[in-house]
Amino acid sequence: MEKKEVSGQYFILRSCSILNHYRALVFDLAKDQSVISIQERTKRDLAEGEVTIKVSYSSVNYKDGLATIPKKIIQSYPLVPGIDLAGTVIESRDERFSKGDEVIATSYDIGVSHDGGFSELAIVPANWVVSLPNGLTLKEAMILGTAGLTAALSIQRLEENGLSPEQGSVLVTGATGGVGSLAVNMLAQRGYKVTASTGKETEHDYLRELGATDVIHRDLFLSEEKRVLRKELYAAAVDPVGGRTLEHILTLIKYGGSIANSGLTGGTKVETSVFPFILRE
Repeated sequence: MEKKEVSGQYFILRSCSILNHYRALVFDLAKDQSVISIQERTKRDLAEGEVTIKVSYSSVNYKDGLATIPKKIIQSYPLVPGIDLAGTVIESRDERFSKGDEVIATSYDIGVSHDGGFSELAIVPANWVVSLPNGLTLKEAMILGTAGLTAALSIQRLEENGLSPEQGSVLVTGATGGVGSLAVNMLAQRGYKVTASTGKETEHDYLRELGATDVIHRDLFLSEEKRVLRKELYAAAVDPVGGRTLEHILTLIKYGGSIANSGLTGGTKVETSVFPFILRE
């Protein structure tokens, strides 16, 4: 018996036997319109790579939504979407992985030009695969997903740049989103004072439960007139929004501070000047 369900942020696919046949969600084009179907496939349909993985879970990300728009991010059709996956190695032509290993894979070309995680079976280049971290189940890895990895990498990079809790508050934009909410929680757990920015008035209590010290409205970044510099307020920022929001927070970062930008939901255009960089470096 096969069973598929959507639960929370993760997409679950289970099957009794997928060694020769497997099912996958497939995006295709017909008269420049997206056609989405669940198809039964064979191993001959699998992409190129060294590691064959029985997929247990995949999360749903912003890029997966973009993939439903014809020719937006998908580079060739048909394609299995899903930019990340967690599962168990069935076969490996790379000595770093063996049958039975629990692994995860995310980013690179997965779900864009290489078949992704919305499938019972996947083949992935070995360099795109990492072992499941100790302390996480496959399900937990995809609950955190690419959003959790992005938040963690953002904080890691900020700390590599010298950030520490005693330097002051860290701003997190888009704080109720995947990257934002996980960044708020991770920063709080590491002892930082966190200022969370959101446009959702009903979610202030939720953000404080995650660990935010202060919650501000995102309109503060959009309503004020443009200035090259403002008062130094934040030691650093995790920004998955971009656009005008990034323009504004560049003017608020303290001397020597950093911004980890990972998104463009606020737009791809950023208009700024050299002053934040030459006066507060």
